Amino acid sequence: MESSTTPVRPDGPPPATPEVVVEGGADVTEMDPLEIARVGAGKTLLQVRGLKKHFPIVGGLLRRQIGTVYAVDGVDFDVNSGETFALVGESGCGKTTLGRSVLRLIEPTAGQITFAGRDISHISADELRPLRRKMQIIFQDPFGSLNPRMPVSDLIGEGLLAQGMKDRKARDKKVEDSLELVGLRREYTRRYPHEFSGGQRQRIGIARALALGPDIVVCDEPVSALDVSIQSQVLNLLLDLRRDLNLTYIFISHNLSVVQYFSDRVGVMYLGRIAELGSVEQLYKDPRHPYTVALLSAIPDPNPRKRKKRLVLKGDVPSPAAPPAGCRFHTRCWLREKLGNPERCVTEEPQLRNFGGGHQTACHFAEEISADTVSSAVETQSVLETAVADPV
Repeated sequence: MESSTTPVRPDGPPPATPEVVVEGGADVTEMDPLEIARVGAGKTLLQVRGLKKHFPIVGGLLRRQIGTVYAVDGVDFDVNSGETFALVGESGCGKTTLGRSVLRLIEPTAGQITFAGRDISHISADELRPLRRKMQIIFQDPFGSLNPRMPVSDLIGEGLLAQGMKDRKARDKKVEDSLELVGLRREYTRRYPHEFSGGQRQRIGIARALALGPDIVVCDEPVSALDVSIQSQVLNLLLDLRRDLNLTYIFISHNLSVVQYFSDRVGVMYLGRIAELGSVEQLYKDPRHPYTVALLSAIPDPNPRKRKKRLVLKGDVPSPAAPPAGCRFHTRCWLREKLGNPERCVTEEPQLRNFGGGHQTACHFAEEISADTVSSAVETQSVLETAVADPV
């Protein structure tokens, strides 16, 4: 993908140059490590292996640890340069925690994170600082993510200052360019957040993320807090920026219709693990995990005259502090119920299996899923369950 716009990089001393060999045998010993991601568009930019983030539960007079929340519990995935990789799932499944752990905004408990050929899992804050400008985030809340006491020039410029751009005029010029890039006027730099609408605030958040010229941007539900009419504008803006700046996105969302429109590949999360992984076409046309099937059945049909029966999941999501043994989805799994509740789902935790073309799923009985199986499960739902999920 050609880039028609080259982001301005802040001035500053180059970081230390480690010895690195890029895939394909090209020797880049003398190359700035921040530029390694630009070598070979379409190559693996981010690699995550066995990532875990556990939060301690403390209690009692002595504030001792009495439990653990397994927010992210062993996640593997790759993100290629120039693509949009989406993470979907119910609230509380660990999507946001995973996105922030990848950027090390929160420290992971275990696992390996490799960015542009460099393991960043355990490097120090000083070593991580120059890489920060290559990994940025757009937060979900356009109101809470902007300091109300700072003008736009400082909100966007503080990252540039932290990365060594000391010249105020050059910094203000870069801030104005970033605002113009997201469709806002250059003179808005003197205004404060309360003077903007929600959509404009989110554009400021996007400008802040792009000011440093990143390679990868984590979009943490960037449109969920906006009006529907504004959501499409922001999504189209992100698509245009991806094309023009050769950006790579990790797109976190619970809106499957938005994910289908916006993304290239999708990872479906449930209770801190990835249940299914594949391209948008694979997951939406041929889902291989019962949880994915249930999520897709909840997408409303745009035709108001067509009634779509939803596959209703029974029970509540288990607590991430006490995930079920075996398959984490077995307590709510409609497929297990259809198969007569096989014991394997309770005793053996399924691993991601390849179904071809990069389509992977973590289900012991994924081959049993078919259109007939799904239709049969929908038809055997009680009238009350169907009425609650799909009221007239």
